[in-house]
Amino acid sequence: VQLQASGGGLVQAGGSLRLSCAASGCTFTNYTMGWFRQAPGKERDGVSYISLSDGDTDYADSVKGRFTISRDNAKNTVYPQMNSLEPEDTAVYYCNLRAARDAYWGRGTLVTVSS
Repeated sequence: VQLQASGGGLVQAGGSLRLSCAASGCTFTNYTMGWFRQAPGKERDGVSYISLSDGDTDYADSVKGRFTISRDNAKNTVYPQMNSLEPEDTAVYYCNLRAARDAYWGRGTLVTVSS
């Protein structure tokens, strides 16, 4: 299984970014995909999650109302849309694909929000 994450970059506070994570080598709908982030000196925390079978989503309180996550099963890709970005959202973002006994991580993509 391979995960290819992209879409990070530099944005001003209040701006938006859309990340993506494309999966290959797996049956996409058997998994849940999560996005995590790790800021300098901090632990990696979960941000958003989506069931790839039924599309159910969940979000960390810190991003509710600002971030949305969606999937395109035809492309085996998940898209976190991040709006109203704040400097506190600055972190390396990682996608994670998991099932009952399997878990895979993509390489991180850096998001920097300037004030």
